[in-house]
Amino acid sequence: MKTRNILWGLVLVILGIILGINATGIIKIDIFFPGWWTLFMIVPGLIGLISESDKVGNSILVLIGVFLLLASNNIIDFSMIWKLILPAILVIVGLSLIFKESFKPKIKVKDSSLKEYAVTFSSQDLDFTNEEFKSSKMSSIFGSLKCDLRNAKLKDDTVIKVEAIFGSINLIVPSDYQVKITSSSIFGGVNNKTKKKDTKKVLYIEANCLFGGVEVK
Repeated sequence: MKTRNILWGLVLVILGIILGINATGIIKIDIFFPGWWTLFMIVPGLIGLISESDKVGNSILVLIGVFLLLASNNIIDFSMIWKLILPAILVIVGLSLIFKESFKPKIKVKDSSLKEYAVTFSSQDLDFTNEEFKSSKMSSIFGSLKCDLRNAKLKDDTVIKVEAIFGSINLIVPSDYQVKITSSSIFGGVNNKTKKKDTKKVLYIEANCLFGGVEVK
């Protein structure tokens, strides 16, 4: 069972117990305390720190959530937080756009005509069972894309370029392939759940994430 599923399950169980106790009237636990909405940043960030390989993006998410929680309870100055956080976010995103090509992973693709798959504000499941799969580009913008390659016919040195912008991409790769990943991420990351294999069959993945995530398994 996935660690992320267990953690989210515990969160829902605890929330259900609290709501049940409140319904009995025996004890009143106020879950709508000042700044309760920051839990939508803190909880996912903490779960990501435990279950995902990307620590930087999740750490920043938790840090911002904690600062906003403290500001909501007048422990620190709220206006000062925005004066610090907003410029930092603008600088990071700006630098990522300026130096995108410099930090972009370099992988040589033999097939210059990449097949493109994209989702925007939607979701899509791709299944290439018994189909030939060539080097491709996949993007998810405010959406979710799942690609199943377990039974696909892959060519040598296949490259998949993935881009997740406020979205997610889930790649399921063949068990007899080793995966090599290069990535460039800002407030996001790539979670590689595949195991190292002693095989000449290699699938190359080039990932770029901006407030998004890519999972390979």
